[in-house]
Amino acid sequence: MSALPPLLSVEGLTKSYGGVHAVRGVSFELAAGEILALIGPNGAGKSTCFDMLNGQNTPDAGRILLRGEDTTGRPPRAIWRLGVGRTFQITATFPTMTVRENVQVALVSHGRRVFNFFTATQNFAREQAGRLLDLVGMGGYADRPCGELAYGDLKRLELAIALANEPKLLLMDEPTAGMAPRERVELMRLTARIAREQSIGVLFTEHDMDVVFEHADRILVLNRGTLIAQGSPAEVRANREVQAIYLGEGLVYDARHREGAGA
Repeated sequence: MSALPPLLSVEGLTKSYGGVHAVRGVSFELAAGEILALIGPNGAGKSTCFDMLNGQNTPDAGRILLRGEDTTGRPPRAIWRLGVGRTFQITATFPTMTVRENVQVALVSHGRRVFNFFTATQNFAREQAGRLLDLVGMGGYADRPCGELAYGDLKRLELAIALANEPKLLLMDEPTAGMAPRERVELMRLTARIAREQSIGVLFTEHDMDVVFEHADRILVLNRGTLIAQGSPAEVRANREVQAIYLGEGLVYDARHREGAGA
């Protein structure tokens, strides 16, 4: 294990709505370059956790430390400035703008510059935008309007946009939702490679257990707002409480299937 302090430390995170505990005393750490999955059934508290980490929601109790700096309760813009990127389950791009221009808008924001949206932005950081698009395999689509892209390509573009502010922490909410099986594998392999090459910590939620167990270094399991298990994929797979909770939902990872496939 590395002697370096964790990139992200979450201590006793708690949030309630009208007496209902959405998140209850959740604590975990994330290292730079680590891929950490947060899983749980619908209503487990995953989105609430993400919203508190991203500043969209303020915890009732607990602390969030990013590289030792307390970010608890700070607004999303301030947290983004500290190097936290986020992708969402539903992609958010400008469909009438080109693929390159979408990345350039993110670079303008990262550079804290103010431009005429429709003129000077086109000439700002074209090379840097091109490098980001090449990184995610979208260089050949740079001049195409976003509205013409297939859904899987939009997901890769969203990743390029999230990388525009040079994040140290990347929060990915259902990154492969709506994608074909092959596209899911390709996107997560790409994300994992970039994260490890650039020492970016990744925290992602996902319902596809093949994606989770193939790509996560560690897994956190939430149920009714409480962290019931955390550990390596093998440890979580063997956890009887996780098996009991997920058995009826088809979320238990079938180790025999993977072993039979030569995994």
